Amino acid sequence: MDLINFYYNIKPFLPRRLQLALRRKVFKKRLKNAHGTWPISESAGTPPLGWQGWPEGKQFAVIITHDVESSRGLARCQRLAELDQSYGFKSAFNIVPCKYEVPDSIRNWLTDNGFEVGVHDYNHDGKLYKSKEVFDNRAIIINEYIKRWNVIGFRSAAMHHNLEWLSNLDISYDCSTFDTDPFEPQSDGVNTIFPYLYQNEKTGRGFLEIPYTLPQDFTIFIIKQEKNCGIWKDKLRWIAEKGGMVTVIVHPDYINFDTAGKKRFDEYQNELYSEFLFHITNEYKGSFYNPLPGELATFVRNEYKDKNDSLL
Repeated sequence: MDLINFYYNIKPFLPRRLQLALRRKVFKKRLKNAHGTWPISESAGTPPLGWQGWPEGKQFAVIITHDVESSRGLARCQRLAELDQSYGFKSAFNIVPCKYEVPDSIRNWLTDNGFEVGVHDYNHDGKLYKSKEVFDNRAIIINEYIKRWNVIGFRSAAMHHNLEWLSNLDISYDCSTFDTDPFEPQSDGVNTIFPYLYQNEKTGRGFLEIPYTLPQDFTIFIIKQEKNCGIWKDKLRWIAEKGGMVTVIVHPDYINFDTAGKKRFDEYQNELYSEFLFHITNEYKGSFYNPLPGELATFVRNEYKDKNDSLL
């Protein structure tokens, strides 16, 4: 974590274009060694011991999440939610509590319209896991927001994670890991496309872990600069064949809704995401389970409550 801490210490002083240039350089270097492990790791498709499948015999699951990194993204939440809704999807919005002002009206609109809200880190500065002391101090405030906002889920910034530490949060589920992604700062994937239960052996506290299983929109559209959603479609097909969980992260901060096509250097056109939603509904209609993360946590706990060793 020392190199990660160093980067986040200097990041505020780096121009955004330079940050992207550095990340693209690292991406290209790591991509050369990612063959056979990204975007698909075949071994991640093995169901966990005791896995009983999805509700109503559905073939696979689709969990849509949105990480709101800035006030720019917060202003686009309703537009993005309405896009999901137009294709019949439910989704969750993970909001940073201590970085930008979060009006109650935005959270209330989301929950009133069938979406879910989760807490996204503390202030998204990449330093939540700098030390156990830092984490524990911030966890107190994070738990206050979890209670104040009446939410049950969490995701760390930049997908940093330490499940033992995270068990100190008052959550039912966490989304801070991934099946495989060598381009993340903390790149130790959990190598599964299924949810699993984590329990701290010392305290007995635990939660459902929901790894993301599709490459992040930022990775493929901003860093890799893909012009279509083929990577998503290909992995979706593989996950569906394996009966796993399609978990996607789409950031409102980077998706552009300007119909004139004008966008910032760190944005992509919403048609790329719309095309993917259309593809799921058109090619897999009736085949998938689309829960909110909180609903997924309830399903797994109810399904395996009498099977203490399952999914652990």
